[in-house]
Amino acid sequence: MQTFHHDIAGDTVTVHVPEDTADLNQFWDWLYAARSRGPIALDTETSGLDVYSPNYRLRTVQFGDAHTAWVLPWERGGYFAQYAREAIERIPRLLIHNAPFDWAVLERCAGLPLEDLAPCTTDTQILAALVDPRQPQEGGIGTGLKPLSAYWVDPAAPDTQSGLNSVFRSLGLTKETGWAGVPLDDPTYLLYAGLDVILTSRLEPVLRRELDRLGVRPQLVEYEHEIARICAVMQRTGLALDQDYTRALDSRLADDAAEYAALAARYGVTNVNATKQIVEALLGMGETLTDRTASGALRVDKAVLSSLADMSLQGEPLGQRTPNPLALAIIQAKRAGKWRQTYTSTFLNSMDASGRVHPFIRSLAARTGRMSIQRPALQTLPSSDQMIRRCLLADEGHVIVSVDFAAVELRVLAALANVKRMRAAILAGEDLHSFTARMVWGPDFTPKHRKLSKGISFGKVYGGGAESVSRQTGAPLQEVQNAMAAYDRVYPEIRRTAKRWQREAFQTGMVFLSVTGRRLPLDRDRTYAVTNYACQSTARDVLGQSMLNMESAGLLEFMRLPIHDEILASAPAKDAEEIAREFERCMTWPLQGVPIEAEAEIGKRSWGSLYGADF
Repeated sequence: MQTFHHDIAGDTVTVHVPEDTADLNQFWDWLYAARSRGPIALDTETSGLDVYSPNYRLRTVQFGDAHTAWVLPWERGGYFAQYAREAIERIPRLLIHNAPFDWAVLERCAGLPLEDLAPCTTDTQILAALVDPRQPQEGGIGTGLKPLSAYWVDPAAPDTQSGLNSVFRSLGLTKETGWAGVPLDDPTYLLYAGLDVILTSRLEPVLRRELDRLGVRPQLVEYEHEIARICAVMQRTGLALDQDYTRALDSRLADDAAEYAALAARYGVTNVNATKQIVEALLGMGETLTDRTASGALRVDKAVLSSLADMSLQGEPLGQRTPNPLALAIIQAKRAGKWRQTYTSTFLNSMDASGRVHPFIRSLAARTGRMSIQRPALQTLPSSDQMIRRCLLADEGHVIVSVDFAAVELRVLAALANVKRMRAAILAGEDLHSFTARMVWGPDFTPKHRKLSKGISFGKVYGGGAESVSRQTGAPLQEVQNAMAAYDRVYPEIRRTAKRWQREAFQTGMVFLSVTGRRLPLDRDRTYAVTNYACQSTARDVLGQSMLNMESAGLLEFMRLPIHDEILASAPAKDAEEIAREFERCMTWPLQGVPIEAEAEIGKRSWGSLYGADF
C-alpha cells in the first residue's frame, strides 16, 4: 500500500493507493463505512479530454470523503478495475465535480451507463455555478475545483496543480500530453488524484449551506442536474462526420490560410496576428485608425478590420467604401486558420472509431446559464455558414431537423417588461421587426429600416449602444441614435423596466434574480447589462424546460445539440415531418401571457443543407 499525507485547512488527510488484493480489501472496508456516513466523492484521471477518441485511456478511479481518499489504478486492470467498477455500483450517493465528463469516461471505459450514474450524482460544479456563475475574469471565483477549493476550503488547495505541472516538465511533457504520459506510480500524480475527491467532499456541504443562505430554490438545483443529464446523453450520441468532405476542407483551409498570409506579407505584415505590423501597414496605406485599447494602443480587432474591409461583423458587404485589400487578407487568413484549428482538425482528431464526433455540451456556461458547445465551439459559427456545418451529418437514413424559437429574446422581453405594443404585435402574429420599423418610420418603411429595427431590438436585449448597433448594421451613427430615441418612444416600458431592475440590483448587493430564481451578479460599471441578463437567462430556461418536455415526449433519442435557441435533431426521413411537429409542440407554450413559439426546418442529411449545402 502506498500512503500519502497532506494538510488541508489544518487537518491531516490521507491518500491510499492499493497495490494488491489485501489492500483492496481494506478499501472495501472503508467504502462500506464511508457510504453509511454520507455521500462519497468520485473522480477519474485519464489520458486527456477527447473521451471518444480510439486510444483514450482511463488511468485511475478515486473515491474519497473529507479525510480519506483511495486511488485505484484502473490502468493495471484485473482486480483494481473490478473493485473500482463494483464500488461505483454500490455507492448510493455520489459527489462529482463536472459530472458529465466523468459520466462519459466511466461509460466509455468502464461500461457504467450514465443513466445509472446521473440519478445518484450531485455535481459540485453545478452547485458552485448557482452560488456565483461568474468566471475569474468577470470578478467571480469560477467553477474549477481548485479555485473553488482555494476560496471555500483552503487557500493552498491549488498547490498540487503547480507541483504536477513541474513533474510534467521534468518528464519532457506538456500540460496536454502529461496526463497520458506521467508514470502511474508517480507520487505527485497520485496525491493530486486523491486530494481532488477530498476537496470535492469538503466543498459540497459548504456550497449547500451557501445556497440555503442565499435562498436558491432546491428545485433549481434539481432542474440543472436534469438538464446536465440530457446534455450528456446528446453528447454521448454525437453526430456522424463526413470524413472525406472534412479532410478535403481541412486541406483547403490550410491552403487558404497560407495564400492570404502571403498576400498580407506583400503589404509588410509577415504575421497576421502581429498588431504592431498591421497598424504600421494600414497607416502606411493612408488609413485613419482612431479606436484604442485600454492601454492606449491603436486597435485593429475584427470590428476595425471589418469596417476597413467594407464588411459587417457577419461578413456581409456594406457597400460604403472601397475595401482595403490588406484588411480583407488578414480577415480571410485568420478565419481560415481558426476554422481549421477549431473545427475541421478537431473533428478529425477527436472522432470515435465509428466516425462520429461528440461535441462537449456545457449546460451551464455563461453567467446567465446559457449553454455552450466546446471541442469544437459550434455555437460560434456565423449564422450564414454552410461550409463547416456541411461536415456534420444526420444518421444513415435520417435527415437533419432544426427547431428554432421565433424571436425568443424579444418575446421574453415583452413578457418580463410587459411591453404592451410588442405583446399586441406578437399576439396578432406580426413580424416584430417589421412592426417596429412601421412604428418608427411609418407604413413606407424600407428593408433597410427593418434591418436597423432588428439591430436596435437586439441591441436593447444584449445591452449594445448606438455605436455597437452602427457597427453591426452599417448604418450611420446619427441615424442609429435617432432611431433608438424613436424606439424608446414606441416601447417606453423597456427603458422603465431596465431602470427599475438596476435600482433593485443596487438594493440586493448587485445581484438580479431571474424569474426562475437564478442569481445573476451585475458589474457596477455595467448595470445596463441587466436587461441582457434577464432576457438571456430566461430564454435559456425556456429552452431548458422545452428540453425536459422533449424527453417526456420521447424525443431524446433524436436530439443532437442545443445551439443558442435551437435544437438540432436527426430524424428518420420517413418520419421527419411528424417528429418535427412534435418538437415544435414541446417548444410552444406561454410565458406570462406571451406565446413562445418555435418553427422546425427539415433539411437533407448534412447540417449544412439548412444553409444551402446540396447534401
